[in-house]
Amino acid sequence: MSTSDPDLIGPDDVAFRLDLTPGQLKVTYTALKSMLDDFGHDEHDVTRLLRQVLDKLPDAESIRAIDLGVARRRAT
Repeated sequence: MSTSDPDLIGPDDVAFRLDLTPGQLKVTYTALKSMLDDFGHDEHDVTRLLRQVLDKLPDAESIRAIDLGVARRRAT
């Protein structure tokens, strides 16, 4: 496969957009932070990508303010 194929997603192109509820956002942020904390010093490329994704999300204080119990109470 040629790397000049116009149908391929480039390394700086947006590949996907995702709409998340507040609860889903909190779970996603927490999962990414856990992954980042678990990687060792040899996985520089993975930690760099994880930091780039986390930088696109709201700050840690905003994430902590999300109450997962609100979604559960609304569902009942």
